[in-house]
Amino acid sequence: MLFDTHVHLNDDAFNDDLEEVIARAKENDVTRMAVVGFNEETINRALELAEQYDFIYLIVGWHPTDAITFTPEKLEWLRELASHPKVVALGEMGLDYHWDTSPKETQFEVFRQQIRLAKEVNLPIVIHNREATEDVVRILQEENAAEVGGIMHCFGETVEVMQACLDMNFYISFGGTVTFKNAKLPKIAAEMAPLDRILIETDAPYLAPHPNRGKRNEPGYVKLVADKLAELKELKYEEIAYHTTENAKRLFRIE
Repeated sequence: MLFDTHVHLNDDAFNDDLEEVIARAKENDVTRMAVVGFNEETINRALELAEQYDFIYLIVGWHPTDAITFTPEKLEWLRELASHPKVVALGEMGLDYHWDTSPKETQFEVFRQQIRLAKEVNLPIVIHNREATEDVVRILQEENAAEVGGIMHCFGETVEVMQACLDMNFYISFGGTVTFKNAKLPKIAAEMAPLDRILIETDAPYLAPHPNRGKRNEPGYVKLVADKLAELKELKYEEIAYHTTENAKRLFRIE
């Protein structure tokens, strides 16, 4: 019933109780998940999970904080992975100005290379944006990312930025931050976002929603995000569950 479109079940935080986490997710209406691999280690673990569980799909790419480690060989590997039957998108890619681990120019180049690859293999892209909104939007526009569209992951920007992303064929994904009491921008965006272009996610183990903020996040908590969206949009929970799942299936081209 619910589709967690961005989760890191491949994180070490789940090494000791993965089966219990998955069981709790199912108890909370989660029927599908997209696990994100963003460097060599996490991609390999995500592949293992997707091959083990039929309800897990794959998003693979190179994170901007790891851009300095990206090579032509890694790009070719992503090209090969794009044909994997469980791969539904490329990412998470983008720009991150918070962590000073890769120079901006390197991030720009790796971001552009992945957008171009996505257009080549005809897959949507998942965007990581941290303190880099202006440059993220500019590069997406310059690279004509609208050709493949994708997801603005963990959206927390203005309505104007959201509209620019919608105009480029992107879906707007809301996570735990939309439940935070002081998070005004995600709430306003959620109220204004078209129902046929919204998604839900956890980004687990990060950014657990209220009332679990500060604890380890897990995919079952995506129900709290759906509940909050229902409240903000004055809809029933079942309506949010239906539309966000149908939106994800349409974007990812799955039944």
